[in-house]
Amino acid sequence: MIQRPRGTRDFFPDELEERRGVEETLRRAVSRWGYREVATPEFEHLELFTIRSGEGIIGEMYAFQDKGGRDLSLRPELTAPVLRMYVNEAKVLNRPVRWYYFGDCFRYERPQKGRYRQFWQFGIELIGADTAQADAEVIAVGSDLLTSAGVRFELRVGHLAMMKSLIADLGADHQKQVMGCLDKRDYGALQTVLPEGDLAERLTALIESRTLDDAFAITGSIPEEERIRETFALLDAHEVAYTQYFGIARGLDYYTGCVFEAFAENLGAENQIMGGGAYRLAHLFGGEDTPSCGFAIGFDRVMVSRGEQGVLRPVTVALVVTPEGRLAGIGAAASFRRAGVRTLADLTGKSLSAQLSYAAKHADFAVVIGGREAESGMVTLRNLGSGDQETVSVDEAVLRVVNGGSR
Repeated sequence: MIQRPRGTRDFFPDELEERRGVEETLRRAVSRWGYREVATPEFEHLELFTIRSGEGIIGEMYAFQDKGGRDLSLRPELTAPVLRMYVNEAKVLNRPVRWYYFGDCFRYERPQKGRYRQFWQFGIELIGADTAQADAEVIAVGSDLLTSAGVRFELRVGHLAMMKSLIADLGADHQKQVMGCLDKRDYGALQTVLPEGDLAERLTALIESRTLDDAFAITGSIPEEERIRETFALLDAHEVAYTQYFGIARGLDYYTGCVFEAFAENLGAENQIMGGGAYRLAHLFGGEDTPSCGFAIGFDRVMVSRGEQGVLRPVTVALVVTPEGRLAGIGAAASFRRAGVRTLADLTGKSLSAQLSYAAKHADFAVVIGGREAESGMVTLRNLGSGDQETVSVDEAVLRVVNGGSR
């Protein structure tokens, strides 16, 4: 028996319907902010991903050569493809460009809870705006999407200018060592890496500060101070619930300004569910130096975090027919389907009682058609939730089901 590849999943109808329901919730929410969907190829030229991160990441990717000897890769994330698309085809669009995406990505890493080799991302990119208003909007959109999806989370918002100002005098390699310690919250190692002076204490104090005044008391005045204060004021105006956190260390060589992360309350150690910030990538792909801000949501972690919430299934009708009512049942089923109602029909010749038993498990209404109903052009409509039933015309049955809702 051939098994599915490690790190991938099969989705049965109930789970897939729940995923599609949450996906649609996210689409509706992001559309309210004016973002429109784009899609990119599932494989790209390998250089698109190594040009920024270096060839060291190839070991974590599904990289291959095609029959023409070209180096390609299944996409490990979606920001670079979206910016590549912008540079290739959309530079003439009015800015800012508001785009969102939803798609599967691929990374060759050890599978674990909420982390797979094939996984899905939902995200946005706001391209061409370099303002506090743009930063605040992107963060507010991210918060809105997670809330709409039913996720309980903590949102942390910071700005890299503060940490960069403290380590500006260190060499590049020394900065990486410091960032590694801060990312792991290993303050003992930080003291070893920075044995002289008070820099280690100041970095620790910055991470532990929870107000802007406290943070700027540590860093002193910096050129970005006004914009940082404006960004947080705008977040308050958006009524976003967040924690000021200036210890976000990952992505120091990628992000250029504001950064933010969201952590779900019930995912254990692998609990980051969203990450994003301001960045500049377009120039790496041959375009102009263009300010951008965006985020990606780990959709699979959203589904794990939601737990057993489920989603309302579509209203479903089951046709329950005798041999004499079978032909009339086909016409009745067509009427329900034209009205947008999911309609199930027996295909195996089950008895009337077996059809009713099946309907009780899989449908909200049963439409019973025997010889008497077929002759009169009527149907017996049974509400499987309440047990109520009555004999009505097909058109009346359709109307009542459409207006009747789910169980």
